[in-house]
Amino acid sequence: MARRNTASDQVTQHVHFVDKKRKRELLSHMIGKGNWQQVLVFTRTKHGANHLADSSIKMASAGGDPGNKSQGARTRALADFKSGDIRVLVATDIAARGLDIEELPHVVNYELPNVPEDYVHRIGRTGRAAATGEALSLVCVDDTNCCVISKNC
Repeated sequence: MARRNTASDQVTQHVHFVDKKRKRELLSHMIGKGNWQQVLVFTRTKHGANHLADSSIKMASAGGDPGNKSQGARTRALADFKSGDIRVLVATDIAARGLDIEELPHVVNYELPNVPEDYVHRIGRTGRAAATGEALSLVCVDDTNCCVISKNC
C-alpha cells in the first residue's frame, strides 16, 4: 500500500514528450495501437475536457463544473464508460474525485495538474487494490508543471 500522497507501486508511470499540437494525435495513436479498452484522460479545465471529448476518438466528458453538465449526463457518461460503451472518459480533477472504476487499466495526464497531490490522485484511479495500472503523462516542452511528475516517479 502506498503512503499518503505518494504514487502506488502498482502503477507503472510513463512520460511522453510531445509537441502541443500533436497531443491529440498521439493520444489517439496510443489508444489504437495499444488497443486500450478503457482509459481515463485528465485535463486541467472543463473547457479542455469538453474540447478533447469533441475529438474523433469516441470519448465522453465527465465535465468539471456541476453547472456545466447535469448530474444525469455525468452519471450516464460514467455508466457508459464502466460498461465499455465508451472507451475513453475525459475528466478534470474535480469531476474525478470519488470516481471508483474497478480495474481501470490506463490513466492519461493530457495536461499535467498544477500540484503534486492532484497528480497522485489522478494516477491513483488505476492500480487499485491488487490490480496493476499504467499512467501516461503527455508533456510539452513548455509545460511548467513537470515538477509534479519528478516528485512522484
